Amino acid sequence: MNQKTLANSTDSIDAPFEIEFPCIRVSQPLGDFFVASIPAAQLIQITYSDVRKMTGEREVDTYMGIQREVDKKRVAELKRYVNTIDACFPTSVILAVPEECTEFDSERNKLKLKSAEGEDGRIRINRTEIAKVLDGQHRIEGLKGLESGRTFDINVSIFVDMDLPSQAYLFSIVNLAQTKVKKSLVYDLFEYARARSPQKSAHSIAVALDDLPGSPLHKRIKRLGSATPGRKGESITQSTFVEALLEHISPDPIVDRDLYLRGSRPSTPTESERKKYVFRDFFLKGEDMKIADTVLAYFKAVEKRWPAAWSRQGQGYMLSRTSGFRGLMRLLGHAYAIMSKDGEVPSEDRFYELLTKSKLKDDDFVVTQFLPGSGGESRLFRTLQEELFGDRNPKLI
Repeated sequence: MNQKTLANSTDSIDAPFEIEFPCIRVSQPLGDFFVASIPAAQLIQITYSDVRKMTGEREVDTYMGIQREVDKKRVAELKRYVNTIDACFPTSVILAVPEECTEFDSERNKLKLKSAEGEDGRIRINRTEIAKVLDGQHRIEGLKGLESGRTFDINVSIFVDMDLPSQAYLFSIVNLAQTKVKKSLVYDLFEYARARSPQKSAHSIAVALDDLPGSPLHKRIKRLGSATPGRKGESITQSTFVEALLEHISPDPIVDRDLYLRGSRPSTPTESERKKYVFRDFFLKGEDMKIADTVLAYFKAVEKRWPAAWSRQGQGYMLSRTSGFRGLMRLLGHAYAIMSKDGEVPSEDRFYELLTKSKLKDDDFVVTQFLPGSGGESRLFRTLQEELFGDRNPKLI
């Protein structure tokens, strides 16, 4: 891209600033706007400081009576993502820019964004205040983690001199009315990935246990995150299964996937990593079937120990639903850490023998004792951990 800039990130924000770049003018019912490509570093320079500091409330949020804080966890994920080999932000970041900060050359199809001076000649709108972000603040924050020397251009839609009601309307269309992609569908698409990754392995195991007759999870998993036509009794989503399993496989699935895409592989885990991520060795050795066999044996033991609770699907029961499943998966890591020897797969009988130490009965697995959500999940995990292991933490032995 042939871009012109009169300043860089080391200049004082009170110094005159401008950048110029090719653009396309687009006419739509809402009004005209410009579509362009801007390098990430320059985009970070010109966007509002409240987005950069991740504090405060945006004007459009106040106008609409809503509050949207930047999700720090999401930002951390994006900072890792932007440095992966196949990182991509295909949709536009949407910006609103005051007319006094723009200059469009229709003959050359070039748009200039610049700081604005007051009547006294002082900078009134500095380079950090040129563009208000209507959509894309998480992407911009994530791009601040881009490694030095990496190129990452961002396509932007620039609305000039848009009034606040129109900003609020556009914001609502983009952020409130759009259909979110279900996580389960995202994980399902890993089936088509060529490179190995923790996500693909966890997806394959979910599919295998859902398809296998005799599996306690047979036809229990909502592959795409919603009920499968023709099925009854689906109690968890694929994303619930995959994310619970990933906690035993990888400290950072995004980094692992990126390494495989680059033709490399993750380093050998330390002893502490092996205890925390109990299926890490299986995954790195390509022994996904051993992970599947372990999960299968464990849940067969669960089904045998509490058959009525596991089969109950009605309202008020929780063992085979999300909070119960996640609590059981957390317990699996502790159980495997103490039962496995030299990478073997514990048998259903060994898991069952362990679970018989619990005093919980089938009728105990109800939402009045284990509330829906993370609270019930944690209580189930702590209750079983104390009954089965006492004061011991198997992962620290």
